[in-house]
Amino acid sequence: MSKNFKLKANDIKQLIDPMGGCLATDKITVDGEPVGYMYREEPDNELDSGWRFFAGTETDEYANNVDNVMVYDVNTIVNYDRAIAPYLHLPAGTQLERNADNTFYIIDEEL
Repeated sequence: MSKNFKLKANDIKQLIDPMGGCLATDKITVDGEPVGYMYREEPDNELDSGWRFFAGTETDEYANNVDNVMVYDVNTIVNYDRAIAPYLHLPAGTQLERNADNTFYIIDEEL
């Protein structure tokens, strides 16, 4: 299945230092919705940053469908939503939700 991404490959600029891969849903990369929820878990391997990005509008069924989620370089997702960049240094176990002012706040719950 071919996806029609909101940004084309030549639109992607290097905005952050390389930090590995992440998972993001098509709500962000195809539909162009901003990141509404993000969390960092322990990386699956040495190429994984541990970051997982969601618009926050996904149903469980949508998010659990592998056709709706892909692996990206974290920098790619920063190009879709630059508001996430200041939080990328936070450790595994961190969950964040977007505020109305486009900043994020830490959710104080266990993953």
